[in-house]
Amino acid sequence: MSEKVYIETYGCQMNEYDTDIVRSFLKQGDFALAASPQEARVILLNTCAVRENAHQRIYGRLDQFRRLKEKQPELVIGILGCMAQNLKEDLLERGRIVDLVAGPDSYRRLPEMIRQVRQTLKPVLHVDLSEYETYSDICPEQVDGVNAWVAVMRGCDNFCTFCVVPYTRGRERSRDPDSVVQEVEVLAMRGYKQITLLGQNVNSYRAGSCDFAGLMERVSEVEGIQRVRFTSPHPKDFPDSLLRVIAENPKICKHIHLPLQAGSDRILHRMNRTYSREEFLLLVRKIRELCPEMGLTTDIIVGFPTETEEEFLDTCRVMEEVEFDSAFLFQYSERKGTTAARKWPDDVPDEVKGERLGRLVELQRRISLRKNQQKIGREVLALVEKESKKSAQEFMGRGDDNRTVVFPRNGTAPGELVRVRITGATSATLLGEVASAER
Repeated sequence: MSEKVYIETYGCQMNEYDTDIVRSFLKQGDFALAASPQEARVILLNTCAVRENAHQRIYGRLDQFRRLKEKQPELVIGILGCMAQNLKEDLLERGRIVDLVAGPDSYRRLPEMIRQVRQTLKPVLHVDLSEYETYSDICPEQVDGVNAWVAVMRGCDNFCTFCVVPYTRGRERSRDPDSVVQEVEVLAMRGYKQITLLGQNVNSYRAGSCDFAGLMERVSEVEGIQRVRFTSPHPKDFPDSLLRVIAENPKICKHIHLPLQAGSDRILHRMNRTYSREEFLLLVRKIRELCPEMGLTTDIIVGFPTETEEEFLDTCRVMEEVEFDSAFLFQYSERKGTTAARKWPDDVPDEVKGERLGRLVELQRRISLRKNQQKIGREVLALVEKESKKSAQEFMGRGDDNRTVVFPRNGTAPGELVRVRITGATSATLLGEVASAER
């Protein structure tokens, strides 16, 4: 009988996509998938190394699995992904319950690694980073739904001083555009209506003469695909040609996730973000001039080493000027191996970080509420995604600008584009009634 493998995934959407790749290789290797840890003979944790709480969650989970392994000594426990790459020695020493450590470029080897553990009864480690691996030959099976994720590149060359990604995922390499389009065609045949293109910095994608704007155009031409999204770009390289494609192609969603990270030039320089506050604001103005309805979201880190109160207020001022539709807001978390961890002490007290984060959250909440309330009385074209969390009688979908919209089911179905008349709003959600469906 096939051995059963249970997989848990932590962190970003790229990790979710990588788990789909892992499942594909395991199935090719004659392994089956388990629905719970209790029925598995192999447990794999696909990990994130971006924030401290991600590490603590994995260590806590390993402590829970320790008891399971005491009852089932033959159980193989493996750590995959960024944490495997970043903390490989620590993981293998951690109470001797980790049998297998595989980095993000080692997933082809997983079946043989599991069998090697079985044969030798010794831990197996493979975390070499590749200059070429893109898994282009794999079309991973994804969870049923409306949206499918497609990684168009791997790795990162930006080396932001707070980030471990270049060290855990290696240097940038782009997939062949034909392989991306072929994967999208398969996904369209499986019924997916929306594609989200993934990469650590998608707008630096280049394969031969094909840049990211050209790739999005090709993906948008695939029959059956109604919408194309992408994440995440970097503010440093947004050519006009890319902005025009986003603004002018009706299938490419009018939403850009534009990570600011900080509003102070000194902190941006220390983060190695390679743009100034004014350059960021100029880009925002250009985007808004080209497409006034463009949805803009962002990432911000508070409490970066040596950040002063005035520099934090610089960030607040940029948020007030730009008026992002929403934002992912974080406290700085020192990561082992990064330039920031080597050069500067984590000297902003936790209570100061927490207080600043609270102020920023409240500022963004007010901005989001005000902007959402401006949509009341208007119609939004939403792609129906799934049942609302609060009521089985309602669906949720997303507008072109990525706003969440909740509305009565009214005979609609996931995958349909519906026009929703907005009747109410919170800071996170638009509420409305279906005006018409575009079948």
